[in-house]
Amino acid sequence: MRLLVIEDNDELAGLLAQGLRTAGYESDRFSSVEDARIALSTVSYAALILDLGLPDGDGLDVLRELRRRSDSIPVILLTARGGLDDRVSGLKLGADDYLVKPFALEELLARIEAQLRRPGQLLGASLKVANLSFDTRERRCLIDDTPQPLSVRETTVLEHLMRSKGRVVSKRQLEDSIFGLSEDVGSNAIEVYVHRLRKQLSEKGSKAQIHTIRGVGYLISEDQ
Repeated sequence: MRLLVIEDNDELAGLLAQGLRTAGYESDRFSSVEDARIALSTVSYAALILDLGLPDGDGLDVLRELRRRSDSIPVILLTARGGLDDRVSGLKLGADDYLVKPFALEELLARIEAQLRRPGQLLGASLKVANLSFDTRERRCLIDDTPQPLSVRETTVLEHLMRSKGRVVSKRQLEDSIFGLSEDVGSNAIEVYVHRLRKQLSEKGSKAQIHTIRGVGYLISEDQ
């Protein structure tokens, strides 16, 4: 699950990236309104963590544009502006939550999880294909109710495929969910992760199978 962080303070952004990674989230970080616009138009993110005071403008402009085009991505505002008027303005424009700096990382993680558990968002459901299940809250894979150890990126690939059960997921979609815009991607990186995942599931007795649809992408379904 990939989050977008727009924060111009390098030290804080680094701490956020580390904390999110430890909690099992992939993230992209940028520091300007313009970069936020480009990222949001390129990658589908699970949530946006948005600073308001940015070098080239106000984060509220990004929020306003998102809601104007009916984009319902959960948005958590981070700001040093602690006044009531500022909080009300952000919430009226469509922010889902608001944190005033300084804040505890644990509180931010709890608020992210709360947003992703809301109806229509990405947490709170158990995904299932045959005897393979995926707990979206704990972000863990189970075969016949037995937890299976997977790397963070293998977990991301599996979650994406299981959320699209019965539908083809393109290689580009998987690249975006794993790497976003922050990393260079090897030409066969997705193939490597899918191969590892397919091998582990097979060895552990999963009755779900990952199919390669040549030239299109990947699909997970019950083994026939």
